[in-house]
Amino acid sequence: MTGEKRPVTLITGASAGIGAALAHEFAAHGHEVVLVARREQALAALADAIAAKGATRPTVLRADVARIDAAHDIAEALAQRGLEPDIVVNNAGFGLFGDADKLDRATQLAMIDLNVRALTDLSLAFIESLERRRGGILNVASVAGFLPGPGMAVYYATKAYVLSFSEALHHELAPRGVRVTALCPGPVPTEFQARAGISTETFSPLLTRSAGRVAADGYRGLAEGRPVVVPGLANKVLTTLVRFVPRNILLKATDLAQKSRAR
Repeated sequence: MTGEKRPVTLITGASAGIGAALAHEFAAHGHEVVLVARREQALAALADAIAAKGATRPTVLRADVARIDAAHDIAEALAQRGLEPDIVVNNAGFGLFGDADKLDRATQLAMIDLNVRALTDLSLAFIESLERRRGGILNVASVAGFLPGPGMAVYYATKAYVLSFSEALHHELAPRGVRVTALCPGPVPTEFQARAGISTETFSPLLTRSAGRVAADGYRGLAEGRPVVVPGLANKVLTTLVRFVPRNILLKATDLAQKSRAR
């Protein structure tokens, strides 16, 4: 029966970086967590680390959320365990550095599939249980979502989608008691940069924030029902200023910044 299911916080891309930090943050606040990613060994180690702190040991689900049937399979796996989400955290995603016409096209399309389609699917798949439990959705976007992104055109565009979609969903679902928050961090030292092919040495310390601090900011923002959370004062100032800077100047500035980070 639906009423007998236990509420859980579902976190995708939980094996490392911001996803792992979010898992620790939610568990520390008493949430039972379900960890979803492809790397089962890393998820098991994270589950052990969370349990070692005295929290309920998270459920580990090995899954590729980019698969077309991932949301259905995850829902089924949760139901079999007597679980249902009261919070969905969409953190899975990746970026690629380089000009769009020079990067592998199939990989860029796979980025869109993960960063956009899968996030949308999982955001909408559990609305019924989120509404019943007055829960929420935390979508990990980026400061990149506020900017045009030459040098990472497709990645920046996917994060602009996440930001826009999350803000609209926040407005639509608020009357039903479901909170939706877009978490938009600036640079965070994680394996994301290595996969994307970016050097982090040129990032300003003012803009950089640890995964743990970003996770804490995201948790607090969702709890407060804020539509958008930009961690760090410098990043808040940056995302405010871009609204007043002509688009052609932003393009040139972003292009120069990206070229300085080429590895």
